[in-house]
Amino acid sequence: MKLARARRPFRFFTRLCLTRLTGLKARNLGELLGHLEAAPDPVIYQHTYRFLRQHQYLVPEPPNDFAYWVTNVLGDERLGEQLASVDTLTFDSLDDLKRALVEAIRRGGADRGNGGEVPEGKEFHFMQAIRFSVPTAHEARDLAGFARCLRRVSPSSLYLHLFESLLRPPLGHNDFATWLEGELDEPALARKVSNLDPYTHTLEGLRSMLITMVDRRLEEHSRAGA
Repeated sequence: MKLARARRPFRFFTRLCLTRLTGLKARNLGELLGHLEAAPDPVIYQHTYRFLRQHQYLVPEPPNDFAYWVTNVLGDERLGEQLASVDTLTFDSLDDLKRALVEAIRRGGADRGNGGEVPEGKEFHFMQAIRFSVPTAHEARDLAGFARCLRRVSPSSLYLHLFESLLRPPLGHNDFATWLEGELDEPALARKVSNLDPYTHTLEGLRSMLITMVDRRLEEHSRAGA
């Protein structure tokens, strides 16, 4: 059976990111909440998506910077768990994600006041991410080409297309799944790709799983055409 060819090829991009200090820092829970409420999207991205990308290979680390600091520096494990339970990848916008984090601190820290104060040097420093998407030389027009590209692209490219793309329309769908279903008419494979979990696998583990999924689908096409 001849493989379907996409009208629009899949061009792999990668993510470059610069980090800039905002000058804002928190010594206690009250200051953390105050600065978080006023934080713009680049700050929320830095401490959620970028944190998850940087620490993803250390699974099961907390999924955001706020949970890590509250647990390991402020010493509030219960509130840290509540912040860790805010699933970064289930929100359609960084503003919605911020509201969920703010609500978790308000709810979990209501009876703690400022929750104590950390010594100098242990403050939470608010930073912001300046993001750039850069096209790579890798482009796929069919399932076999897609598998070849998956073996070659960087982990940053995988993360961009699998998880960060959830913030772009169509909301809640990653780039790979959208292309597989829309261009190659592979809805079942697209669903499997959508269900990949970044919290329990490293990016290299996810790459292996993706390649295995695509290779199995290629084998099915091959048997159907034999």
